[in-house]
Amino acid sequence: MANKELTLMEKVVALCKRRGIIFPGSEIYGGLANTWDYGPYGVLLKNNIKASWWKNFVTSREDMVGLDSGILLNPTVWEASGHLGSFTDPLIDCKKCKERIRGDKLIEEAMGTEAAVGKSLKEIGEIIKENKLKCPKCGACDFTEARSFNLMFKTHQGVVEEESTPVYLRPETAQGIFINFKNVVQTCRKRVPFGIGQIGKAFRNEITPGNFTYRTREFEQMEIEYFIKPNEPKETKKKFLQWKEDAIGWITNDLGIKKEHLKFREHDQEELSHYSSMTVDIEYKFPFGWGELMGIADRGQFDLTEHEKFSKEDLKYQDPMTNEKYLPAVIEPSFGVERMMLTVLLDAYDEDEIGGEQRIVMRFSPQIAPVLIAILPLMKKEELADPAKKLFNDLKGKFSVEYDDGGAIGKRYRRQDEIGTPYCVTIDYQTLEDGTVTLRDRDSSKQERIKIDKIESKIALSL
Repeated sequence: MANKELTLMEKVVALCKRRGIIFPGSEIYGGLANTWDYGPYGVLLKNNIKASWWKNFVTSREDMVGLDSGILLNPTVWEASGHLGSFTDPLIDCKKCKERIRGDKLIEEAMGTEAAVGKSLKEIGEIIKENKLKCPKCGACDFTEARSFNLMFKTHQGVVEEESTPVYLRPETAQGIFINFKNVVQTCRKRVPFGIGQIGKAFRNEITPGNFTYRTREFEQMEIEYFIKPNEPKETKKKFLQWKEDAIGWITNDLGIKKEHLKFREHDQEELSHYSSMTVDIEYKFPFGWGELMGIADRGQFDLTEHEKFSKEDLKYQDPMTNEKYLPAVIEPSFGVERMMLTVLLDAYDEDEIGGEQRIVMRFSPQIAPVLIAILPLMKKEELADPAKKLFNDLKGKFSVEYDDGGAIGKRYRRQDEIGTPYCVTIDYQTLEDGTVTLRDRDSSKQERIKIDKIESKIALSL
């Protein structure tokens, strides 16, 4: 029987487990559905993506500041934001196998995205029934009526549950920015237009999570709330378009995602969130189809207006030059860390042939590669280890460096290729004679002799 041809997603999932990038959550206890732990190389890649985002969108800009708000917020925050009332998905149950399914996604997968957009619970049920859509688990066509399912995780604050206050794990990081708008303005003296960036955990009790790390119940967001003067449509459009450019530029230039695998998609009126007057997604061509990678939304004055109403606090901004007071409008570029990382993994995966031998290589951008340089003594000999360790110690405070002396040199090259290391430096007996080393390029496999004291400048130049 011929071996099954693995899909790109299956290959990436297998590589992530094999090379310590991503592990199934709680694996020794049989796992917990759709939870993932990031291994030694995964956490490096993830942190590099976040650091790149933070540098590009926060610290390198004069019009941006950072924030780290709490996960647990006063429950009234979620009443004001609309999450308690409208943050729901249409839930249906298969009557035969009891599988719980998101009704709109069942329609989308069978009939396309447009078929489910803007449909009521009743309409979703009718579409499923009329088109005899099947349960993805057992194939039956008998479902319960669609009902609203709130996606927020609820918990309790207090010693005794009966006397405690219900609180929620935040479903987005944005509200932590809005409720701190006044604090930021007063302490940082920023003038509109300006933005607040934040990276943090969010939680959504998704009905149908899946596709590896694409849709999970616990995830990280990289979000910006960019505050602008309201009622200036031309300026709003200009800023919106600029954020589109900045986002696609970071994704392609810094993360190295191929532009031909990306596209913009503007939301139809019917699928806009309650707070948005316009939303544009950057989508990526995943193995399972086009999917949202990040979104840019025009939130208008909705959030600050609602928080002012519910909190009874004056959240208006006063222009120090004109003394004009107003609630700013907001443009929100929102990026998902896990989705961004999955995209990087899928886009970087490649298979080629070197010297008649097949290899797997992860072509990560050097800016985000988990390991930038691997130091490899040709053999496990003390006379080679000494200069190799000296070079490792010289570079480790400046770059992400790994010392690898286990196994044959060819196998070590292949291992470094699979974790996406752009450069390997081999110390051999010629190094002891003339102070040169072999610098190997990951993508081409070409090797060149270079003076050991030139390695640092050579690598720095490539970045």
